[in-house]
Amino acid sequence: MPQGQPESVPDDGLTTRQRRRQPVLAVHTGPGKGKSTAAFGMALRAWSQGWPVGVFQFVKSPRWRVGEEAALRTLGESGKGGEVTWHKMGEGWSWIQRPGAERDHAVEAAEGWAQIKRDLTAETYRFYVLDEFTYPMKWGWVDVGEVVATLRARPGTQHVVITGRDAHPDLVAAADLVTEMTKVRHPMDAGRKGQAGIEW
Repeated sequence: MPQGQPESVPDDGLTTRQRRRQPVLAVHTGPGKGKSTAAFGMALRAWSQGWPVGVFQFVKSPRWRVGEEAALRTLGESGKGGEVTWHKMGEGWSWIQRPGAERDHAVEAAEGWAQIKRDLTAETYRFYVLDEFTYPMKWGWVDVGEVVATLRARPGTQHVVITGRDAHPDLVAAADLVTEMTKVRHPMDAGRKGQAGIEW
């Protein structure tokens, strides 16, 4: 793709403008860092276009303070770009288990996916971040075939980016844009834990 030019143009009867306005399904997967951060970067671009943005975080506790959340919430409230709505799906969706706080992960994941389906049908947002959504699919909490069919049939020009490791092959096949993050080196390799301003 030299200078942003496609290597080939399909004979689909669409104009360049029509093709450019088609909705995009993006998947950020792989073992490296940066999958969610890249998705939030796309959300920033959507916000700057004035698009309503919906963020759905599947396996992160509501207690976690994420830097991108603070920034996007502030921008969404600024009145200068699109509105930003942030959905944290609850501590029960986190892989961190606390005694006495066990919840039915599969039921909660299904409820979250049901909300996304309602929003897609209503065209509530123009840009969706489904953060860590590969995990509910991998663990069987939501049906991969239904997810793929729903995303393929979504109305309008709703863009969706899904993040998380181990993206299902059917999801990868359905996506327009797939990026695999690979790890070359990580501070944890040297025994260093995550730090503010870098990981959150």
